[in-house]
Amino acid sequence: MALKVELKPGERIIIGDSVITNDNQRTRLFIEGQAPILREKDILTPTTADTPAKRVYLAVQLMYLSKDVEKIQENYFTLVNDIVRAAPSTIPYVTRISNSIINGAFYKALKEAKKLIEYEGTLIGHVQTGSAGLPENEPGGGVAEGAGSESSDEGRSKASADQG
Repeated sequence: MALKVELKPGERIIIGDSVITNDNQRTRLFIEGQAPILREKDILTPTTADTPAKRVYLAVQLMYLSKDVEKIQENYFTLVNDIVRAAPSTIPYVTRISNSIINGAFYKALKEAKKLIEYEGTLIGHVQTGSAGLPENEPGGGVAEGAGSESSDEGRSKASADQG
């Protein structure tokens, strides 16, 4: 079964190591195969990765798109250690991202990294408003212990429904 992707006029998508830009009308693509796929809304660049969590996401994105994951992993672990040292409450998020990477589920790791970015925004919001910390009912963003133990399905274009 093919992955169905609808592109808006001018929207870009990465398929494998190619960037595809849609023309001036809405387009529907059916993609079959094992290439990594990222829609424009899910792509970060070094310029847009302007926070620690976004830099973690960028490292995971590069692993997802790369054929040489080991080269990027060292940078990933440096970034993760820095973010955990600065904000220990990010450990559950980082654990889920890392578990997905270990299982080879890089697209799932990207989705988990998006949650880390959202949580980072919450932390920054609390700092900006002068709050002492997170609400008591949301330690670690409400992430349960043992998180990251889901299956290793990932978003290579095996018609994954979670990619569109």
